[in-house]
Amino acid sequence: MKPSRRGFLGSVGVGAAGLAGAAGIAQAQLAPSRPQAAPADAEPFYGPHQAGITTPMQEQLYFASFDLAAKTRQDVVGLLRAWTEAAARLTAGLPASQAAPDPEKPPADSGEAAGLNPSRLTLTFGFGPDFFSLNGEDRYGIAARRPAALVDLQHFPGDELVAGQCGGALCVQACANDPQVAFHAVRELARIGYGAASLKWVQTGFSTANKTQGTPRNLLGFKDGTMNPSAATAAPVVWAGAEGPAWMTGGSYMVARRIRIALEHWDRMKLAFQEQTIGRQKASGAPLGGKTEFDTPDFAATDADGNPIIPETSHVRLAALVNNAGATILRRGYSYNDGANFVAERWPPWRQGIEYDSGLFFQAFQKDPRTGFIQLFEKMSRIDALNQFTTHTGSAIFACPQGVQPGRYIGQGLFEPA
Repeated sequence: MKPSRRGFLGSVGVGAAGLAGAAGIAQAQLAPSRPQAAPADAEPFYGPHQAGITTPMQEQLYFASFDLAAKTRQDVVGLLRAWTEAAARLTAGLPASQAAPDPEKPPADSGEAAGLNPSRLTLTFGFGPDFFSLNGEDRYGIAARRPAALVDLQHFPGDELVAGQCGGALCVQACANDPQVAFHAVRELARIGYGAASLKWVQTGFSTANKTQGTPRNLLGFKDGTMNPSAATAAPVVWAGAEGPAWMTGGSYMVARRIRIALEHWDRMKLAFQEQTIGRQKASGAPLGGKTEFDTPDFAATDADGNPIIPETSHVRLAALVNNAGATILRRGYSYNDGANFVAERWPPWRQGIEYDSGLFFQAFQKDPRTGFIQLFEKMSRIDALNQFTTHTGSAIFACPQGVQPGRYIGQGLFEPA
């Protein structure tokens, strides 16, 4: 069995921090990997698909978007090699580097995760539009290899996007059952990337996925993800195939949206109104008119006055695949609480004041966002009754390459001859 972080740090120690600029990153190499027994709470890093997409949700999220400062294609490859090597170690519960300590250099691992278990850590990497070109410049000779499915997201009705919470050339999604483990992983990757990649924005999140039986609840108090495809049906929804470039076969496209929820406004609404807004019963999660959470919603059912039991503008009706030409996504949403700040409401009575900066960090994974998230949200952004309580403040899209095998690095196919 692999040694724990505590044992490794005590016997070997850590060495120089990060990579000293782009030149150092270009020289980073992957060491051959030998199969070893992983701790019981470690998620596999290597495989045909990246972990952290269809992996059962962990309790904590630390998401980071990066800008690229690397000067050359070789520098980008070096960064991805170094990140891959570190990610394989971190997800196995090891320090980011196996370098010997040097008292004359900064440590190669910050050490705050020493002695902690892997806590089911997964690290998922994605390439954004800025990875392929920036301001019209093909910086790394890969602009022509940008997948057609990696579209620029449009500005949807109601968006109030904050520039500091949008976009990015690279992303790292760290999920774990321990927030310190998730943060440590991103921190180490950021340190390794000094000189080649810099943080653009970050988002933390939490979920009750492992604390309650069944579907976790969001901050609205409703179950979140009831309509997700099952493990048996997720593959054709999530994984890209031969319709795109070979380096994306077995990969997926992530749409990330930071959705602020006006909790104070929501909490003043009657229970019946909340349920009509969502289209489900709050306690059981059953669709209105149904009895259990996974009952098929009856969108044709009407009340004694002929009104739909599930309102026309309800969230569940507008999100259902049967009402969207079969458009389906795998949602992986984490609640967030970033404190409180000043807010001016955009609905009557136009109240101003201090409110929670809380909501949902929503991630949609699909094989093609044009027939997944975009097809779903174009209508929802206009008429979903939930819009009076939500504001989308952050938006990004990333191509998450296929999984990586030992001895290779994440996204390697992109840089190889077609």
